[in-house]
Amino acid sequence: MDPKRELSSIDLAALVTELGRYEGAKVDKAYLYGDSLLRLRMRDFDRGRIELMIEVGEIKRAHVADPDHVADAPGRPPNFAKMLRNRLSGADFAGVSQYEFDRILRFEFERPDANTTIVAELFGQGNVAVLDEHGDVVQSLETVRLKSRTVAPGAQYEYPASRLNPLDVSYEAFVRQMDESTSDVVRTLATQLNLGGQYAEEVCTRAGVEKELSIDEADEAVYKAVYDALEELSVRLRSGDVDPRVYLEADRVVDVTPFPLEEHESDSFDSEAFDSFNDAVDEYFFRFDRSDDKETQDTGGSNRPDFEAKIAKQQRIIDQQEGAIDSFDEQAAAEREKAELIYARYDLVDEILSTIQDARADGVPWDTIDETLTEAAEAGIDAAEAVVGVDGSTGTVTVRIDGTTVSLDATTGVEKNADKLYTEAKRIEEKKEGAKQAIENTREELEAIKARRDAWEADDADDEDESDDDADQEPTDWRSMRSVPVRRNEQWYERFRWFHTSDGFLVIGGRNADDNEALVKKYMSKGDRFFHTQAHGAPVTILKATGPSEPAKDIDFPDSTLQEAAQFAVSYSSVWKDSRFSGDVYMVRPDQVSKTPESGEYIEKGSFVIRGDRTYFDDVPVGVAVGIQCEPQTRVVGGPPKPIEAHAEATLRLQPGKYAQNDIAKICYRELREMFADETFVRKVASPDQIQEFLPAGGSELVE
Repeated sequence: MDPKRELSSIDLAALVTELGRYEGAKVDKAYLYGDSLLRLRMRDFDRGRIELMIEVGEIKRAHVADPDHVADAPGRPPNFAKMLRNRLSGADFAGVSQYEFDRILRFEFERPDANTTIVAELFGQGNVAVLDEHGDVVQSLETVRLKSRTVAPGAQYEYPASRLNPLDVSYEAFVRQMDESTSDVVRTLATQLNLGGQYAEEVCTRAGVEKELSIDEADEAVYKAVYDALEELSVRLRSGDVDPRVYLEADRVVDVTPFPLEEHESDSFDSEAFDSFNDAVDEYFFRFDRSDDKETQDTGGSNRPDFEAKIAKQQRIIDQQEGAIDSFDEQAAAEREKAELIYARYDLVDEILSTIQDARADGVPWDTIDETLTEAAEAGIDAAEAVVGVDGSTGTVTVRIDGTTVSLDATTGVEKNADKLYTEAKRIEEKKEGAKQAIENTREELEAIKARRDAWEADDADDEDESDDDADQEPTDWRSMRSVPVRRNEQWYERFRWFHTSDGFLVIGGRNADDNEALVKKYMSKGDRFFHTQAHGAPVTILKATGPSEPAKDIDFPDSTLQEAAQFAVSYSSVWKDSRFSGDVYMVRPDQVSKTPESGEYIEKGSFVIRGDRTYFDDVPVGVAVGIQCEPQTRVVGGPPKPIEAHAEATLRLQPGKYAQNDIAKICYRELREMFADETFVRKVASPDQIQEFLPAGGSELVE
């Protein structure tokens, strides 16, 4: 089987529900790899860094990726990426939707000055169009000028012609579409019903219908079975009831689906379960991209295979499989309980079913039956009161008995309905046995990986013994390395100015009025400290006592940490911009900071009212250092000289001076580049733009 290269309409329907959970995330930057892969880096207060990937070339996909699966940012951004950065920087992700049943996703972004929509066309040649709030195309990867539609800058965006949506088609419309076909069942589902080949075959398999059965030979029983199977898929997608799988053939990924496919059971594919379909899609395309480079995939770029990652992965699969077994037990028990319940209330259930069957025999429409039962319930008739609703499209009646809701086939009796429930319980238990065998297979693979790890370590034991002493004595000389490894895991606080004090406490500061508002409203907790200079035009500075996910608590901060936080506050204020070398700073607790002014007064955006006593730090000297940190992460750092010089491998000190911010950033870049043998490393992690983020506004110069 050829590996899947494009997500289907059903795949996208399953993804939309999960992608909607990232609403509220803020966009940091946009990147374009080549001419078909768009990456939006976003941040969420709870989830941290979010990487949204949209690819519309030979591979067509859209999902949130694990940051470890994201390639380094490309070089100079093309005009399309620059345009997106201008429109989306700081914007809120407002949601995603699928256009009808097409392979088209709409990503909505909101910003006070303008809203933006990104339309991802994951069909045909593929395209990404950026729309303004009026639906006009701002720019697109490809210009489309067809008789049926136009996608071009300045024009109103036009969608392809509407297609039938098989997920919400009525039974009557379904029958009409099938009757109009001159082909067989599976081809009709694939083309007339727009299911595509894979899911058309899956629906036939689930319905127990021969795929190549001619439409001329298909009777109402066939139509009903196919429609029920189609409705089952529709309900699962609408409710988010997914059970994602990645399928493998000889250790090569070949498919990813939102739920197990019966079609694949006969193909003898191995499968891996995932907690979310998004995670499954991300893992699939990450491994698909590397399927032709097995050695690199296995070793992670080193000579030694990453056994620990493989072991952790197998253990994760075992945990998921064990959770599935527990779920099967609960599901089987629930089905049996329903069967026993309708037997226990046999007379009541029989009266409901008989009433509906008699009415249908007299030609009474389903809607009328539902209305009649509702009126009877209002009149206090016990049997009618137990009815939750009647669904004519499926021929079912839903009842609630002793607090339990049961869906019954209204065309059969109590015994057959109970038998169906017992049969479903048995089917679930059979799945449980299959899951148990899968766990045993996974455990065998886990032990095999551990054995390979032990053998590898035994073979290299002598070499490791010889190098241990030297490794303990010699620290890593990052500057002389010809190739410095890049290890990056961006944190939530990196959208602001930040540094860690010599004592390990996090300090964050605003870059503008919006940042100041966010710091106080979203990120300042009870045990923190608020710093500000006496001078006008200073950023809010917060000394954090705890992380955003930790409970607030009071901390007795060391004097060294308080002094460094004060120096940070004064250095990034107008004191530096005015070419002064010191200034006064005060500190208060969070409960002293308010947005409520005195009567008759007005507070500007980014400003606050301080009430109560303040702790002052007089004549605090300005001082900033920038540098490159190599471990545990590789990144630019900046802030007060003492903690930065302690944590960074290479640093430069600055003071107020004659060079504008962008000019001194370039000077720092050239100086830092000269400090490392691996100049490409400096370009990757410390570009002038990245350095400039840690420089104060105003003129600066290097301290000799």
